[in-house]
Amino acid sequence: MAEGDNRSTNQLAAETASLEEHLQGWGEVILVADKILRWERAWFPLVLMGGVSFAFLMIYYLDPSVLSGVSCFVMFLCLADYLVPALAPRIFGSNKWTTEQQQRFHEICSNLVKTRRRITGWWKRLFTLKEEKPKMYFMTMLCSLAGIAWVGQQVHNLFLTYLIVSFLLLFPGLNQHGIISKYVGMAKREINKLLKQKEKKSE
Repeated sequence: MAEGDNRSTNQLAAETASLEEHLQGWGEVILVADKILRWERAWFPLVLMGGVSFAFLMIYYLDPSVLSGVSCFVMFLCLADYLVPALAPRIFGSNKWTTEQQQRFHEICSNLVKTRRRITGWWKRLFTLKEEKPKMYFMTMLCSLAGIAWVGQQVHNLFLTYLIVSFLLLFPGLNQHGIISKYVGMAKREINKLLKQKEKKSE
């Protein structure tokens, strides 16, 4: 058991080191994005939502086709991948890189590796469910996809995408400030109250 834990820890450390090496040119930008996403200042959520809203308003105004939108998005990623590693040290000053920043960059890369592992684990569990309980797998998939299709039919595609992107960008800050755990706890308490009331009525 200990050998398995050590092997997993060593593999996690190796994957984290590899990711740090690949993202080294993006280090300064990642640290700034991390501060914004975790809401280190009270006005960061407003800036975040303002930027997202402006981007989606531009998409709504220009109304590009799917092919044009995908092409422009990939072109933007290519330009960023080329320009950011070259310009970031001049803008932020790589000589000001501190031990604290390096430690935070390491934590971010470690969290990204752990998130990738979780997603891979969920994907493997899904295929395990398909092999072990195929009926439950197909019923779950059909019901889930039908529900998603119904929501997509009721809500405008662009607005639905805006809501999803906004939630994903706000999630780290909501989690950091305990807002999600607060409302999840409230929901659990309400559910427990309803269950207790049903038990009393059944008695």
